[in-house]
Amino acid sequence: MRSKTLSKEKRKEVKDDRDSLEGVYAERTEVVDEGMVVVVVRTEAAGKRGVQLNSRVQTPPNTHSKDSKGQTAMADSNSSKIITLSPIDQSPVVTREATSPSEIDKILKESVEAFKAYKKTPLKERIAIAEKFLEIFERDAEDAARELTQQMGRPIRYTPSEIKTMIMRGRYMISLAEKELADIDVEKFSPNTPNIRRYLRREPLGPILVISAWNYPYLIAINAVLPALLAGNTIVFKPSPQTPLCAERMAAAYHEAGLPKAAFAVIQAGDLGTVENLVKRPEIAHVCFTGSVAGGRAINIAAAARPQGFISPGLELGGKDPAYVRADADVAYTAPEIVDGALFNSGQSCCSIERVYVHESVYDEFVQKCVEEVKGYKLGDPMNAETMLGPVVSLRSAATIRKHINDALAHGAKALIDESLFPAAKEGSSFVAPQILVDVDHSMRVMTEETFGPVLCIQRVSSDAEAISLMNDSIFGLTASIWTGNTEAGEALADEVEAGTVFVNRSDFPDPALAWTGVKESGRGWTLSLKGFDSFTRPKSIHLKAVGK
Repeated sequence: MRSKTLSKEKRKEVKDDRDSLEGVYAERTEVVDEGMVVVVVRTEAAGKRGVQLNSRVQTPPNTHSKDSKGQTAMADSNSSKIITLSPIDQSPVVTREATSPSEIDKILKESVEAFKAYKKTPLKERIAIAEKFLEIFERDAEDAARELTQQMGRPIRYTPSEIKTMIMRGRYMISLAEKELADIDVEKFSPNTPNIRRYLRREPLGPILVISAWNYPYLIAINAVLPALLAGNTIVFKPSPQTPLCAERMAAAYHEAGLPKAAFAVIQAGDLGTVENLVKRPEIAHVCFTGSVAGGRAINIAAAARPQGFISPGLELGGKDPAYVRADADVAYTAPEIVDGALFNSGQSCCSIERVYVHESVYDEFVQKCVEEVKGYKLGDPMNAETMLGPVVSLRSAATIRKHINDALAHGAKALIDESLFPAAKEGSSFVAPQILVDVDHSMRVMTEETFGPVLCIQRVSSDAEAISLMNDSIFGLTASIWTGNTEAGEALADEVEAGTVFVNRSDFPDPALAWTGVKESGRGWTLSLKGFDSFTRPKSIHLKAVGK
């Protein structure tokens, strides 16, 4: 459609909508027809995994209003539509009506009521429902994988592994549930007297708001959804508008498995005001958010502004994950592993390797091996089984990745990959050629800001101390990796690295037996492992004294 000319008043209204999102999301507002504003909402951090991304929220202009905090709110979302755009060709692939305020009220009320009953469900029954849920997902894995590729662009050869890994994670958390959710008798820590009994009980919290991301929608969601439900909570799931079908599929599978419908509800929303208002609602007992740093700050501010009750949101945010290749590393093994850690999912992983520090004694050999490895990748249609790299999630993300590369080149970096080797990569498209940059340093954006794309930056270092200093020279701290022939030395260096997870001789492998957590601006809180139930329960102390006549 052609753009129409707006009146002065209408231009101001559109500007107000844009201004209300600044600092959290970058977005573009277009007028495509009389009486219709299209807001293309994307995350502030260059296509980073945010609450909104590459999606359109359509509402009649008069439905926007300002709340007391100056944020845009939907006065009537009945006619709002969320349109998911294909990363492949920017065509619409999914359209959903945004959940209206009245529907949200109903969902939250029913979630509270469902919690009152569901928390009393015996743990064995909750486990049986979770096991059935995973069996259903296993049955429907092929359909789920195909949908996922269509929504976010990861090659079809890889999306089935996300479903498989989600099921594996879920089963691991189920295996821990009976022990980790059991009452804790304090007798072994502090002996009871004959007429005294004391123990700690893990109590569920209530409705849990899960605000998920598009880049690994099933893996991110399972980290919170399954342990929260096992603990006796209910779920209110607000997915990314890029992957709305994933939330719906998870809810449907849980309902088929026997979970009460109100115990797992999905809210489709594409505007920040709705998300902030959800966080502020007194019905919500806890929030799990995965997205950008700016989005996490907005969630945190909204949680602090709640009129009733205090909550501490779990935040899994950005990363600029480093790797260090020591002089004793097996370069033939290490180079392909690091390239995979950098390029898998087109570099759109929270724990992608984005910067590598290589000891000068193996630097040239390592760089050569990496270049050879990257040249073997195939960029193209993600529905083609031979494709290894698909598009990045949006045109905006692609443009920012290219800006990071060009900024580095302008400041003295050198690109080692000829883009002509990847003919699918074209300026103005979401297909971005993989790139290796050398002669880089921390004055460049590509070494300090999250690029979230298929770019590997390699810097020469002369010692362990220099490498560790550079690894820690970041506002982020999600994961890091050390590559060495001496695992004892690697373990010792791991103690000096500021990150939630430190790998030695591997990367990009969130293990369900280990806590998934970050430090600095990579977030707060944790999921997975035997600590993975902590965020969804509170300790309740029971102190009994028997009094007889």
